[in-house]
Formats: sequence, structure tokens, C-alpha cells
Amino acid sequence: MITQTVRTYIKQTWKTLTRSHEHLLESAQDTKLEHPPNTPWLIYISPQEDCNTIKTVLERSLSAKEMQQIEIRTLPNEVEDIQAHGLLYLPGPYVVPGGRFNEMYGWDSYFILLGLLQDEEWELAQSQVDQLLYQVQHYGTILNANRTYMLTRSQPPVLSMMVLALFSHTKDQAWLKSTLPLLENFYYYWVVPPHLNPATGLSRYYALGEGPAPEVLFSELDEEGLSHYERVKQYYRTFEIDDYDVSLYYDQEKDELTDLFYKGDRSMRESGFDITNRFGPFSVDIIHYAPVCLNSLLYQVEQDLAQIYNILGNKELKQQWSDRATLRQERINQHLWDEAKGLYLDYNFHTGKRRHYEFATTFYPLWTGLASPAQAQRIVENLSLFSAPGGIFTSTHVTGNQWDAPFGWAPLTLIAVKGLHRYGYHTEGDDIAHKFLTMAIKEFTQYGFFVEKYDVERCSAQVSDEICFGYSSNEIGFGWTNGVILELLADHANLVP
Repeated sequence: MITQTVRTYIKQTWKTLTRSHEHLLESAQDTKLEHPPNTPWLIYISPQEDCNTIKTVLERSLSAKEMQQIEIRTLPNEVEDIQAHGLLYLPGPYVVPGGRFNEMYGWDSYFILLGLLQDEEWELAQSQVDQLLYQVQHYGTILNANRTYMLTRSQPPVLSMMVLALFSHTKDQAWLKSTLPLLENFYYYWVVPPHLNPATGLSRYYALGEGPAPEVLFSELDEEGLSHYERVKQYYRTFEIDDYDVSLYYDQEKDELTDLFYKGDRSMRESGFDITNRFGPFSVDIIHYAPVCLNSLLYQVEQDLAQIYNILGNKELKQQWSDRATLRQERINQHLWDEAKGLYLDYNFHTGKRRHYEFATTFYPLWTGLASPAQAQRIVENLSLFSAPGGIFTSTHVTGNQWDAPFGWAPLTLIAVKGLHRYGYHTEGDDIAHKFLTMAIKEFTQYGFFVEKYDVERCSAQVSDEICFGYSSNEIGFGWTNGVILELLADHANLVP
């Protein structure tokens, strides 16, 4: 039966995608940056750790030849003092997405965790969560990924959901209690400036780094050798744009992208949605928006912290976090709910208006339970906007970006399915799950693997020719697709032909 073949493939793939001390040389290698030949790969250790102790630990897992191919350094206290980029050390095993993504990613890890739990990979699931907690403790936040060039940006906050998902299996209250300081630290990363917009009380994506993203300069080249940033300049030279004030991001006289462009570009990458025109071309105007996804997730974090304090018997703190969630729910509905459109839309606090760009993040408030039954009904009435032969479109716009139509992604599929089921729309949720599983398994049967994203209009994994900006490859593996497939099969195996 095909579903058993799928399950066997995914079970084996967890091993392929796992990185531990034994794989450190493999983990350190990074195709996204230029690496001088015959030079060691750099591993950076947290300043809170003892470098010599870590070296001794690694020598137990690596051969002398392998140790010669890496160089272990203590991470400077200031990001600006990093002279050459490298891998950030994590003490335990973790699962990477696959392909060019040979490091641990922030929000990918949630969907990977769901798959590990479905597959009863208990130890690896525990370690996946523990490595993210380690990042908060030692690197200040959960990173976009554990490379030094990503120290200045995070990814959508899903850590509290991961902690509770794992706790539901382990029932380990001592461990649960131990996570609280780190969960709260990560929460405050998002709810103070510069991530906080004081006028609305809502949060935004806002990366802390400056200048071009190093991995983009080197690895996101097209057939003519042009970088993503060169293609952006071509676009600005060619097209009139009224989505935002282009002069903020592009100096026409000098034909140069501005410092603010790179700030917006990095912030777009912090959102996990790289790239889409959701916030205007290349989403660089994201820094002026309170997004539906981020604030729905922060509502979930507040609810999760309330739940954890309730489990631990602290009614007072449980109520404080519940009150925060209620306040955020009110602010989200005030600023992000568009009654006329019947959708949740991102709010531009610079202009005081919502951007009428239909995006699948409108399902997040259903997934997290902050929408009212009436709002859920309106979204369901608009389901045809996103309906595709292979599940749901990421957006309703074709832009040449991978996070727009005609593309669909496993995480957004699962969020839509779970959100619809939460409000009792089982037929609609089942329909999306059925379409996505049918497409993904058909492509798996033909090619023998799952991939990062799909063209859900053509029900195809062959997407590269349609993607004009960012990287155009479709990575094989693939961590979060595997996790979502297992999660959907757990509830919808009867829908697979």
C-alpha cells in the first residue's frame, strides 16, 4: 500500500536529515557561502561554554582527520566582530530541512517535530526542542538557522507549541517548568521594540542586521550570474510601483538599494516567507506592518504560557497570560480583521490601512482559535479564493515569487486544515487535506521523495522555471513536508486513494 511506502521513506529520512556531533563536519559545510579551498570549516561555540571542554567532547565523536578539517572558535560577544562566518554549535542532535538547508531552522522545526512525534522518534523529538531552548539561552533567541550570518534574525515563534506538543507525550512537569524562563525570554524578543509597534500594541518582523544577507549574495544567482539583489534593481528600473514609496528602498540616481531595503529584506527573511509580494514587491515594506501570522502566533504563545502555568498550578500567572492573550485578540480583530473582505489582512501602521493582499495566513486565526465563529464562517465563504487542485494557494497573486501563487506549501496546508477542523468545517478541511496528499503522494510515486514546495495549480514538484526571485530550486528531503504528511495521514489516511 502506498501509504506504508510513504511512511517507510519518511522514517528512513529522519536519519538522513539528522545532524549530531558525529556529523559535525557535514553540518559545518555550507553551499550558501563561498568557502576557500583547503581551509577548515568554522564552528563557533557560545561564550557561555568552555571551548576546550567542547573540543574534548567533539574529539570523542570525530576522527583526527575530521578534526583537522574544522576550526573551533569562541563566538565574539558582538556580532559585528565576526570576521568569517560558520556554524553555531548545538550540543544535541537535530533535524535539518534538507537540500541546501543543512542547518537547523526555527519554524521548520515545529512541523518536523509533529512528524517525529507521529513516528514515535521520542529521543530525537526531545532533542529537537532542547536545541531551540539552547539557542535562546546561548544565542539570545531562536535563530533563523544556526549559522553566524543568521544571528541577527529569528523566525516565526512556535517554541511554546513545540514544548506543549512534546509535554503531551512525556508528561514531564519538571522539564516543563524548566522551559518557562526561556519561553518568556523568547516571547519578550517579540513584544518590545524594535519588534513592537507601540501605536497598535502589535508586533512586526524586524531583523537586527544591516546590509545584504551574505547567503543571498553568493548563492541566489540566476543563469546569467545575477544575484537576487541585481534582479531587484532591474525590477525597480523597469516597473512603476505604487505599493510603497520606492525611494525608501531604491536610490534611482545611484541605481543602488538603500540601507532600509536591506533591513526590509532581512526582516522578510525573519518572517519565513521569503519571498512574496505580500508587503509589496519583495516584501521589503514588511517593517511597516503588523502581520496576521506573527500576531496570531504571539496570541498562541500567550495562551500556551497560560496553559503551562495552569498545569503547574499557578492560577495567578495563568490569569495574567490569559489576559494578555485576550488583549492581543482584541487588537488583532481591531486592526487585522477586514469585515468587508471577510479575511484577516496585514495592517500597515505607517498608512493606517490594511493591505488588500489575500494570503493564506488568513487561516492562522482559525488555527490558533482567536477568530469568532462568525469570522470563521466569512473566511470559509472566501475559501474559493485559495482553493487549488493540489490544496491551497499561498496567495491569490502570481508574482514569480515562491510564496505566492501558483505555489503551495505543506505548513500552510496543515494550518488551514487544522483551522477549518477547529471551527467544525470538516468537509472543507478534509477536501484540502485530500488534494494535498493526493498531489504529494503522486509526485512521490514518480520521483521517490518529497520536496519543499509544489505548484498546486499543476500538481507538480517541477517549479524552478516559474520562480524569478530568490532561489528557484525545489529542495529534496524535506523536513517540514515529511512532518505534515505524517500529521495529515494520522487524521486523513482514509482519503488517500
